[in-house]
Amino acid sequence: MAKVAIKYDNIVPYGGIFYAMNEFKRAGLDKLVDGRLNLRCANYGYQYSDIMLAIFCVYLCGGDHIEDITTILNKYLSTAPDARIPSSDTIARGLKELSAMSIAYTSKAGNVYAHDPAMKLNSLMLDMALLLGLMKKGQGIDVDFDNEFIPAEKSDALYSYKKQRGYFPGVMTSGPLIIGIENRQGNSNVKFEQVEELTRMLDNIENHGLYVRMFRADCGSFIKELVEELFLRTETFYLRASSCADRRQMYEQCKDWRHTSVNGQEMDVTSFEFTEFLSDWHLRLVVQRTKMDAEQGERFLPGMEYMYRAILTSDHNSTEEQVIDKYNQRGACEKNFDVQNNDFGWAHLPFSTMEDNTVFLLFTAMLKNFYQYLLSKVSAIFPGIDMKSRLKRFVFAFIVVPAKWVRVARQWTLNIYTKNRWLHYWTIFNASYG
Repeated sequence: MAKVAIKYDNIVPYGGIFYAMNEFKRAGLDKLVDGRLNLRCANYGYQYSDIMLAIFCVYLCGGDHIEDITTILNKYLSTAPDARIPSSDTIARGLKELSAMSIAYTSKAGNVYAHDPAMKLNSLMLDMALLLGLMKKGQGIDVDFDNEFIPAEKSDALYSYKKQRGYFPGVMTSGPLIIGIENRQGNSNVKFEQVEELTRMLDNIENHGLYVRMFRADCGSFIKELVEELFLRTETFYLRASSCADRRQMYEQCKDWRHTSVNGQEMDVTSFEFTEFLSDWHLRLVVQRTKMDAEQGERFLPGMEYMYRAILTSDHNSTEEQVIDKYNQRGACEKNFDVQNNDFGWAHLPFSTMEDNTVFLLFTAMLKNFYQYLLSKVSAIFPGIDMKSRLKRFVFAFIVVPAKWVRVARQWTLNIYTKNRWLHYWTIFNASYG
C-alpha cells in the first residue's frame, strides 16, 4: 500500500469560486444591491451584498443548503483578500429582514389566498439583469409564464390540488433568465387574481425600459381580462385555450382540416376566428387534432377519436404550423424550474413562512441570472463549458481546482495548481483581479 502524507498548506479546493466572487464585485453588483436595498449596517457589519454573494458561493460550489457556508465553505472562502463571509445564521437573519407582508385575497366563496408580490426584489432582479448586460433597455423580450408547485412541509404551507402541502409561485421567464416571481400559497387557484399578478410583472418590465415582444402561457392564463391586457401590451401572444363542449362541437363540425407535421408529429390543423369574447378584436384560434391510439378491440364513438388542442393568438401572419411551433417552445421554461429545483435550492426551502421563502426564491433566481452571466464569460475561453451547461458540469470543470492565496511583493496572487493546458486560460482571468 502506498504511503499517505498529510500536509496542511492552506490550499483551497474551490479555486474557481474566487473568479465568481471577483466578477460579482467587478460588475458592480455589490454597489447595486446595497443601493437598492439600503445599507444593513452603518459600521462594519455584513451588508445585503455580502449575504447575497455568500448565497451565490454556496450553490456555485455545489452546496445544497445555506448552512453549508458555515459547515464547509467558510474556511476556504475566508482565505481570499478582504473576504467578508457571513455565517448561515447571519444569512438567514438578513433574508428575513427583506420579507414583506403578503396580500390576502378573499374569493367569492370566502376562501382566503395569500400572494407575495415582493416588488422591491423583483425590481432588483431586473436591475441586475440590465447591469450584467443580459438585457438592454429598449429591448423587446419574449416571455413565458407558468406556475410551479414547490412541495414544502412548512408551518404555513397549505394543501394543494397537487395533493401535497407547499407553495405555488407564478414565475415569468425570458429564455434562461428569470424576470419575475410572485409567490402564492399552495391552495391558490392558478387563475385567481392572475390578471393583477401579471399586470404587476408587466409594469415592472416596462418600468425598466423593456417591452414584451411575445408572451406565452398555458390554459391557466386563458382569461378574458388578461387577454385584453396582453392584446394592448404585447406584440403577439400565444395562450393555450381551455377545452369546452361548445368549442369541441365546432371542431368536430369543421371540414376544413389540413394534414401536416410539426416537429415530427402528425396532425391536422385549421384556424377559426375567435368570437367567444372580444369578438371585435379579431383574435385567431389555431386548432390541431391528433388521432387517439385505441387499444386493441376498443372503438371510439363517432367524433371522439380525435384529441383537440387550441391556441388563442393575435398572430395572423404565421401559418398554423408556425403558431404551434412557437407555442411549443415555451416548454423551455420547464427546464428553468428543473434547474432551480435541483441546482439552486428550490427543493430545499430554508424558512418556515411563505414571505421569508419568497426572499430566498428571488435571491436564488438572481443567482440563476448571474450564473448565465458567468457562463457567457467562461464558455468563451474554457473548454468543456457552454451556455447550456448545468451547474454540476460547471462546478467540476471550473470551480473545483486547487488554489492558494499568497502575498508576493505586497500584492496578493492566486496560485492555481493545475495542468499546463489551463495556464493560458487562468492567465487571462487572473488579469481581471485588481
